[in-house]
Amino acid sequence: MKNIICYGDSNTFGYNPKDGSRFDENIRWTSLLQKNLGVEYEVINEGMCDRTGFVNNPKGELFSAPKHFPEFIKKSGNIDLLILWIGTNDLQFLYNISLSLIERGLENLIKLAKTKAKKILIISPVILNENILKGAFNYQFDKTSIVKSRKVGIVYKKIAEIYNCKLFDINTIVNPSDIDGLHYNSNSHRIIANNLSEFITLEIDKISV
Repeated sequence: MKNIICYGDSNTFGYNPKDGSRFDENIRWTSLLQKNLGVEYEVINEGMCDRTGFVNNPKGELFSAPKHFPEFIKKSGNIDLLILWIGTNDLQFLYNISLSLIERGLENLIKLAKTKAKKILIISPVILNENILKGAFNYQFDKTSIVKSRKVGIVYKKIAEIYNCKLFDINTIVNPSDIDGLHYNSNSHRIIANNLSEFITLEIDKISV
């Protein structure tokens, strides 16, 4: 059995933009990915709401990949595939993050991941839409956040190429909900799962370990 670790933030956790609840296993993309790939795989959801990828979150270690991810990797056994979907929360205006810091932060996570993961799939962050300015998270994100979200894909592509990781641009297949401009609805979770399962089968499994 191959294990797939999905490490990320609220869109991996399964946050429902409609009411703030967590989508159940019939809706979350990670659970649907498990169903699509079948019994030869074990898909493990390691998502956490409000988790940052490259800066420390004042909420603590579990919400801060720079602190949590090294220990998580250290305690993990070998990982057949790590799906890393992180970086959106770093765009909150509180952190005032630069693209160069995003690049260094992603590079650090990839270097750590390579100590345990046989293969790595990076998913580029959500491109935020204007609805975030009037939704439930307008106290965290502003217009600068939106502008940066449109640029980070270039950074992710660069790091993926340098470290020989596969890259999946989520923004080519789905857009965040108009409710909050940040999270995905149930239909988008299904689309994500279907596209990722195909991508994993065609692009990841054929890579020799």
